[in-house]
Parts: sequence; structure tokens; C-alpha cells
Amino acid sequence: MFALLKKEIVNGTNFKTREEARQSVFEYIYEFYNPSRKQEELGHLSPNEFVLSLQEQVL
Repeated sequence: MFALLKKEIVNGTNFKTREEARQSVFEYIYEFYNPSRKQEELGHLSPNEFVLSLQEQVL
């Protein structure tokens, strides 16, 4: 995760302030790990929906 973050956000970016860098990293992580965003790898389910479907299969 951190290698991808560095490659896509940090490397080559000149942030004016520490706050600007923090905000950029926060937005990247939120988009990357957004629990409600549908994921192709999860059968077009959000991570939350995928976990619920696994729990239902176990029960």
C-alpha cells in the first residue's frame, strides 16, 4: 500500500505545506479503502457488502 501511495501521490509532488501533504494522503487513502465503493475484485460488491456475504455463507 505504501509503495503505491508513494508512487502515485508523494513522488514528484511538491506540497507547499505539511497540511497539504496530509490532506492529499488522507484523500488517497479514503478513495483507495472506501468501504462503500464497489470493487470489481469482490464481484462488484463494496468491501462491507462482501464481508456481510461471507458472514452469511458461514452462518
